[in-house]
Amino acid sequence: MLTLTELKSLLATPQKIVITTHHKPDGDAMGSSLGLYGYLIQKGHHVTVVTPTDYPIFLHWMPNNSDVVIFTDEKEKAAKLVEEAALIFCCDFNTLSRINELGELVRAASAKKVMIDHHLEPEDFNDYRHWDINACAAAQLVYDFIVNQLEDEKGINKDVATCLYTGIMTDSASFRFPLATSNVYRIAANLIDLGAEHWKIHQLVYDNASEDRLRFLGYCLSNKLEVLHEFNTAVITVTKDELAKYNSTTGDTEGVVNYALSINGIRLAALIIERTDKVKLSLRSTGDFPANEICKKYFSGGGHRNAAGGASDKSLTEVIGEFKSILPEYKNQLIA
Repeated sequence: MLTLTELKSLLATPQKIVITTHHKPDGDAMGSSLGLYGYLIQKGHHVTVVTPTDYPIFLHWMPNNSDVVIFTDEKEKAAKLVEEAALIFCCDFNTLSRINELGELVRAASAKKVMIDHHLEPEDFNDYRHWDINACAAAQLVYDFIVNQLEDEKGINKDVATCLYTGIMTDSASFRFPLATSNVYRIAANLIDLGAEHWKIHQLVYDNASEDRLRFLGYCLSNKLEVLHEFNTAVITVTKDELAKYNSTTGDTEGVVNYALSINGIRLAALIIERTDKVKLSLRSTGDFPANEICKKYFSGGGHRNAAGGASDKSLTEVIGEFKSILPEYKNQLIA
């Protein structure tokens, strides 16, 4: 294991560095990764962000996005970067299975691995860990890493501040989740002081939908929303054919589950989608209801208490039935 002193010593001279993040990166994954990238290149390091897969088009505006290498598009290049790296930063994930095929390359690499993450039950693959499940976003931990561990707040320029603000904003649902504490607001305020244009970031992320995406959302709410009043639960289900009908691309289903959760009295919301390889579930909950427990116990997943995900090899019909069959077990919590 590396100590902070040893890590600082490594970072004192230019290094070949790879930053990677989880499958189908979201705003926090890209915000924390590109924020850290923007900081490290100022220090003279040779840095590349390598994502396991593509990510939503509404995140492509972010500073230095054009420098990202997508593993599924450029496998040989990505593999060489990982092999030659002296340091690999793993942002917003804590098990190597979350980066698919790239995970085994990272595991085999001679590089020192640094985990910056806020999810439960981390895998023991890292040499240095900056991990806190009480952080609302990995971007918050990157900020803390730069400001408090490396003691280098001056290294946060406008580009870095923009990326980190994006990560915190998106993973806290625009500062609505319980983990968006007063300290998170102070960090956000400081990032604004350092150049993040909060109004513009919100517009670029949330007011940047394609016509197909908006029509898909309308279809889901009008035709695919089922409210199970007995369990204060709402479910939206989507088939492969429906995704194809609306020309769905990466990121188009993001946030749909939150509309189900916004219904008055709903404590648990589920978005269940039939993908080409598996059926994916995205759960959201309010209060202390453990969405992550359901994902971990029944759908090979996990996450945070109020925001979790899972997957199944069963058919869409079977997964919907299984999900509904679980609800009586949690009825007392759901109607409390």
